[in-house]
Amino acid sequence: MGKKGGVRHLKRMPAPAFWPSHRKEFQWAPKPIAGPHPAEKCLPLILIVRDILHYAKNAREAKTILSEGRIKVDGKVRREPKYPVGLMDVIEVPDAKSIFRILPSPRQGLDLVKIPKEESSFKLCRIENMTTVLGGDIQLNLHDGRNIFIKSKDFRSSAENSFETLDTIQLALKDQKILKRLKFGEGSYAVVTSGRNIGRSGKIARFEEATSTRPGIVTIEDSQGGTFQTTAEYVFVVGDEKPLITLSGG
Repeated sequence: MGKKGGVRHLKRMPAPAFWPSHRKEFQWAPKPIAGPHPAEKCLPLILIVRDILHYAKNAREAKTILSEGRIKVDGKVRREPKYPVGLMDVIEVPDAKSIFRILPSPRQGLDLVKIPKEESSFKLCRIENMTTVLGGDIQLNLHDGRNIFIKSKDFRSSAENSFETLDTIQLALKDQKILKRLKFGEGSYAVVTSGRNIGRSGKIARFEEATSTRPGIVTIEDSQGGTFQTTAEYVFVVGDEKPLITLSGG
C-alpha cells in the first residue's frame, strides 16, 4: 500500500504536555502548521488566544479575533489560528495594550510573560549554525528560522562581529538589524530552555567542552548562590551580567 501523505490532524494525547488543554477532556488538538518553530516546541496561536489569555470562549471566537488582525507576533499581524509561536517570540495585543514574550517556565514548558513596551521592539535569537554563502558572506541561522546575512569584511572587522554558535544576538524587529551580540561563555546570564531545570536562570559559572562521548556541560549559578548543571544545547544566553529581558517570575 502506498504512502498516503501527511496527517492534517492531531489528537490531544500525543500533543505536547505543556499545552493548556486537558488530555482526557478533549480528543483533538490544533496541529501547528509548518513555521519558525517545531511542533513540540511551540504553542498554536489559537491556544494562546483561547486557553491562556482567555480572550475567547471557544475556537470560533478565537478565529474571529485572529481574522480581524487583533494579534501581532514579532510585530506582524498573524491571522492563521495554527501559526506556531515559540521561544522568545513577542506577542502584542494592541486593543488590550498588552505585550507578552514566550519564555520557558518551570514545570510548565513555555509560558507567556508580560513585558514593558520598551522590550517589544527587539527579540533575542540564538545562533544555531553559520554557513558561508556565495561570495564569501556569512549567513547566521537562528533558532526561530531566521537567516541573517553578514558581509565577510564586517564579520572579521572586529571582535564584536566574531559570531559563534550558541551566541545570542539582540535583533530589532522593525528592520532586522543586530543591536548587540551576547557571547556564550563564563559570566554570561542565561536561562535553561529544556530538561528538568527548564525555566531556571543564572550566570554561567563553568563550561566544559563537548567530547566524542558526551555533550558540552554548563554549570550555572542561580541568584540564591546554588549551582546546577545542564547541557549546552539547553542554555540560552539572555544578557551579559544581567538579563536584557523580563524573565518568568520577575
